[in-house]
Amino acid sequence: MEFDAYRNESGAIALPEDATLVDFVEENVSRANADPEADTLVFRFNDYSKSRQGEQQDLSWSGFGARLHAIAARLQQVASPGDRVAILAPQGLDYVVSFFAAIHAGLISVPLFDPDEPGHKDRLHAVLGDCKPAVILTSSQSAAGVRQLFREVPARERPRVVAVDAIPSELGSSWQKPDLHGSDIAYLQYTSGSTRTPAGVEITHTGVCTNVLQLMFGLGLTDRSKGVTWLPLFHDMGLLCVILPAMAGAFTSIMSPRAFVQRPGRWVRELAAYPEAEGIFAAAPNFAFEHAARRGLPAEGEELDLSHVTSIINGSEPVTPTSIRAFQEAFTPYGLSDTVVKPSYGMAEATLFVSSPEQHAAPVIVHVDRNSLNEGRFEIIDAADVEGNSEAIPQVACGYIAPSQWAVIVDPELDDDGEHTGNGRELPDGSVGEIWLHGANIGQAYWKRPDESRATFDNRLVSRLSENSHAEREFGDVPADAGWLRTGDFGVYHDGQIYITGRVKDLVIVDGRNHYPQDLEATAQLASEALRPNFVAAFSVPANQLPPEARNGLDVDPGDGSETLVLVAERAPGAGKADPAPVADAVRKAISEAHGVHAQDVLLVPAGSIPRTSSGKIARRATRQEYITGTLRGGYQQTAFPDLDEG
Repeated sequence: MEFDAYRNESGAIALPEDATLVDFVEENVSRANADPEADTLVFRFNDYSKSRQGEQQDLSWSGFGARLHAIAARLQQVASPGDRVAILAPQGLDYVVSFFAAIHAGLISVPLFDPDEPGHKDRLHAVLGDCKPAVILTSSQSAAGVRQLFREVPARERPRVVAVDAIPSELGSSWQKPDLHGSDIAYLQYTSGSTRTPAGVEITHTGVCTNVLQLMFGLGLTDRSKGVTWLPLFHDMGLLCVILPAMAGAFTSIMSPRAFVQRPGRWVRELAAYPEAEGIFAAAPNFAFEHAARRGLPAEGEELDLSHVTSIINGSEPVTPTSIRAFQEAFTPYGLSDTVVKPSYGMAEATLFVSSPEQHAAPVIVHVDRNSLNEGRFEIIDAADVEGNSEAIPQVACGYIAPSQWAVIVDPELDDDGEHTGNGRELPDGSVGEIWLHGANIGQAYWKRPDESRATFDNRLVSRLSENSHAEREFGDVPADAGWLRTGDFGVYHDGQIYITGRVKDLVIVDGRNHYPQDLEATAQLASEALRPNFVAAFSVPANQLPPEARNGLDVDPGDGSETLVLVAERAPGAGKADPAPVADAVRKAISEAHGVHAQDVLLVPAGSIPRTSSGKIARRATRQEYITGTLRGGYQQTAFPDLDEG
């Protein structure tokens, strides 16, 4: 398949009118059915649940099509257009086929997870209550657990539960290709959700097809590229890793998150398993790179050739120079190019992909002045002046905005109550502001949330830069009255690349000064080896909401709502019995010296205590809420991904 046909002379993505994901998949299936040589593998699942060596389960294009049509035909018998179909199954081929089958039936797919997945039950109930599926697709082994979820729901209100592995392939002959349009919803991508009920982003056929092409062009992928993923299939980045091959006629190897976390060498070896590929690609959150570098190295004498790996997106959580450096140093001796790691930016509301470095470019890391950054200016410190400079903090470039997508840095307009009006003015390069996005890949709304949808997806850029506006690109300008997506992320342009500096809502403001939480967390991390790497959360708490144990002699007036700084940190391995007092003192001293702010409380908690989102990011707002209610101080431990038991 020649994907250059989907770009016009200006470089813009030009999809056929009303093209859908079903059209692309059917073209690949039809080609395989007509030509045995085209009937290659599309998906492989490496199952490590029964043995350490793993068992390969393969699915060819013809097999994929047969299963797809059979399940879709069954769905067309029991559901109506517009119905939601939730996928509640373990990571594997049944999950992949179920996701596409719901779309092939002309319904709205809702990728969720196995009800036996630890730590997600409350979220699962919230999402099911929000989308109200008519049908749930699962596997025979999970069907009983799925039915248990609805045991208190009246029988007539329960969704139909269908075990996809029990559907005979012969049923596929009755499948009817649905009448779909590009603007129809293909699936609901639920956000991570830390303190609120997760919201379902409405991803249209045009949106997902556009974003897959943006990803392919951004990373230089073709239908001869091969992917390797362990990411959860209910997460936006994991989902695009399986949508891309189904749309592009390519191939992806899959394993479970647990298989990776327990033995990251499995992922690394799979990256080296396809030397015949025209480039091997993958994606992973930041923590995975350090985890693989520490525990994924081959055994002495074991052969490993990573020279065919062309790109691994580092996204989903803030990208750190240490993770890039650790991964590069660990695997360069095995042929890994220094251009492979791609610090990138994306979000569910944009389907996934927003920006990435150019195909053959190495990651760009600069150092900026801490105080200037806190004041909204991106002032670069010369490399020769970085060493020994406590005010120099590293920032990783997240590359260039994808084709047919626009990103502007905005100063949002506030009303007298400090609330956003929905209007904003564009800021020049070098100024930190909120990132706003526009493009055909942007989700059209949150499912059944009109007010929240307007506030997020329908903002107006009332003032543009007179020169070098990022709302104007070589393939077209954004109309003056167009709606923009407010991302909630702080960012800045420097030398054409975008840098993500933090979350708007996570910004810590103490004594009238802005502090980025990840900056505070990095300082705390360096202050004591008793803190578990990458498991520190910094946030502010009103003085009158501090628990009594945290006041440390502070006389707090009940009406004192001034913000105080709190850090919660998990104990590192081997530090379970370490005296917390000297650790807290060391952290306070480091925070005071580096940032000029006092940490009112430094709380050490057991490993696994800090809440994380479904994508593995620190959930600062949820941590803050549990801190205030006292849950964290009680030693309660979360059980959400990626804190899986070692095996």
